[in-house]
Amino acid sequence: MADYTERIAACCKQLRLSSNLADRAMSQKGKTNQEYLCKLLENEIEYRRKTRIIKLQNSAGFPKRYAPEQFRTDEVDFPDGVSFESLMGLDFHRQGKNIIMYGGTGTGKTMLSILVGIQACKEGIPVRFYRTAGLINLFTESHQNGTLTALKRKLNTAQIIILDEL
Repeated sequence: MADYTERIAACCKQLRLSSNLADRAMSQKGKTNQEYLCKLLENEIEYRRKTRIIKLQNSAGFPKRYAPEQFRTDEVDFPDGVSFESLMGLDFHRQGKNIIMYGGTGTGKTMLSILVGIQACKEGIPVRFYRTAGLINLFTESHQNGTLTALKRKLNTAQIIILDEL
């Protein structure tokens, strides 16, 4: 049994599959060889999807994470044609549009922006969250260090950029 684990692990490495696949291969059940293989590969795909979401959320730079049920939609005035659901559905992104949120302090702009960003990450869309002052400092430092082009490339990898006022 251990011999198969090592051989499967070596094959996974050569095929650039996760090492977790080798571990799961020893516990996966299936009535036929085809069912076994199909379940094993489907589990690998799901593992990679979850891992990608975690990486996207970690690299986004969110200062805090929220759950959608924490947001109080009854305290926000959305413009015509825009709703909490349409924002969480990323309709604006699919339509190639931008969002600008404005309002008084404590009205939920940052929270809503983060929720939209988290949802985008769940759909595999790269996001970057910046405070305005932090982004300006980043541009200034990059310009002084001669790495402005690299910073621009990094910014271009994000499909959604959230810029917060603080």
